[in-house]
Amino acid sequence: MQTPAFFIMTFKNNTEANRYELEIDGHISFADYKQDGGKLVITHVVVPEALRGKGIAAMVMEQVVADAKTKKLSIVPLCSYAAAYLKKHPQ
Repeated sequence: MQTPAFFIMTFKNNTEANRYELEIDGHISFADYKQDGGKLVITHVVVPEALRGKGIAAMVMEQVVADAKTKKLSIVPLCSYAAAYLKKHPQ
């Protein structure tokens, strides 16, 4: 997915809050998770109203998937958006 040039983005795994965070222009979108052994359970994906409709939730999930692959974790989506994303992008 191509990011519009006007976004200033930072992505991090906030382990204290158990969520992946994507900060864009001062707004934080995130995916809450629980790690259970070799599983990364995604419980909720949230995008602030100001960023909705711009593909930001997909950007968050792209980063979650990339991190899970690096750590050799399987993703268990409890969130309906995460489930739909993974069905559409069966990595």
